[in-house]
Amino acid sequence: MRLRSLVIVLCAACLLLLTGGPVSLAQQQPRQQRSLFQLFWQLPAQPQQAQPQQRPRSAPVRRREAPVVVRDDPVIPKVDVAHHVVVMGDSLANLLANGLDDALNNRPDVAVLHKAKPDSGLVRTDFYDWPKTAAEILAGEQKLSIGVMLVGLNDRQPIREGETVHEPMSPRWLELYRDRIDMIAGAFAEKRVPLIWVGAPPVQNGRLSADFVTFNELYRQRVEKAGGHYVDLWGGFVDAENRYAATGPDVSGQPVRLRLGDGIHFTAAGARKAAHFVDLVIRRIIEAAPQNGIVALPVSPETGAPTDLELQPGGVERLIDQMVAGLPTLGLPPALQARPLAGPIQPLTGQSAAAGQPLIASIAEARGGGDAALRLERVFGQGIAPDPVPGRIDDHRWPR
Repeated sequence: MRLRSLVIVLCAACLLLLTGGPVSLAQQQPRQQRSLFQLFWQLPAQPQQAQPQQRPRSAPVRRREAPVVVRDDPVIPKVDVAHHVVVMGDSLANLLANGLDDALNNRPDVAVLHKAKPDSGLVRTDFYDWPKTAAEILAGEQKLSIGVMLVGLNDRQPIREGETVHEPMSPRWLELYRDRIDMIAGAFAEKRVPLIWVGAPPVQNGRLSADFVTFNELYRQRVEKAGGHYVDLWGGFVDAENRYAATGPDVSGQPVRLRLGDGIHFTAAGARKAAHFVDLVIRRIIEAAPQNGIVALPVSPETGAPTDLELQPGGVERLIDQMVAGLPTLGLPPALQARPLAGPIQPLTGQSAAAGQPLIASIAEARGGGDAALRLERVFGQGIAPDPVPGRIDDHRWPR
């Protein structure tokens, strides 16, 4: 019995040695099960070949392209300024200069010089003397191509002549005011610089607007006599009944507000619209100017205006009137003298010289009298549809 127990213990000890001994709970790792055949014969395991590690491929390097910048406004090449336009006058002229900056934005060869003085005019020379200032601007180092003038907003004041004070719109007041216009227009004519005089636009104050009508007529007469250009803004800032309008179409035809709340000054859209009328004359003068030099025309030594009748303001119209009347026209070929190009130019809003009646008849006069006129007034004047006639398309009675 003892020998058998000893053999069992020895066998157990050998088995423990062959299997590696007991495994603790902390060392419970997955181990490959080996059979007794592998334990006794100790077959050598095939060495595993190490797989070569693959190096991660680097991402391809992309070249950074320069960003593309898309601009809404076109890039205008830099051009030397060849024409300088000086704008003079009061606060309305200052707004007009801003509008000209926008209107001439596509002409880099044209520069607008802002020389307007708010609260200035032609009456208070003690505050700001525009005739003197205009002569100094023309005599400066800057060569001017065109002059633009807009005043009148602050000129409804008395003019002092020595000890005498002349009330606005009096005969002597108008003479003194006219002389100051002539001084400015004559200074530009003497320097051979075209002058564009812009008429005052209507304002909300009816009395001031009525005086502007007289001012504008003086501007037009005196400036055109000196060979300058007159631009009328009145029609662009009134309604269909020739009354002051704070709103109206802009340069693109869209209805916008053209005047500020004070009833005098322009909004940005109003200034751009006023500049549109002046811009047309500026471009026409620039395009008509000779490119290779200035050709001197015979002018009057007193006013500086052209002496040729055809070159003076209204000269072409006078030639047409002479041809229609059968008077001889000097300087034209015989074929043109015998056969006029056009008839006389007549204003449609004037008065007939014979009967003193307006050239354009009113609506009531055009319709005449009688039953037909009453039916026209009922339909087109009052907007009442005519009575339906049996068998006509406007007869909706049923059954027929």
